[in-house]
Amino acid sequence: MRFILVATALTAAVSLDPRASQAYERPWCALTEIAGGAMHENCTLPTFELCVQEVIAGNRGFCIPNPRWQVPGPAPRQPRGQRKRVDY
Repeated sequence: MRFILVATALTAAVSLDPRASQAYERPWCALTEIAGGAMHENCTLPTFELCVQEVIAGNRGFCIPNPRWQVPGPAPRQPRGQRKRVDY
């Protein structure tokens, strides 16, 4: 019973954290097993190597490519040779 209360309190604290809304997606997800066979997904890992370290540091789990991650597009190009002429 105590474990359920602690898990509920931790879940509430994490979900109410203002930084959680500012989280961003990265190319790799670490899925780790938590109590009762439930899985926790952490999709903020930039490389496979960091994902493996996350899985090893936590409970049993595995790494998968993030299905929601999109490669950032190229920066917009500036038009060439179209500068404003300023007469002083």
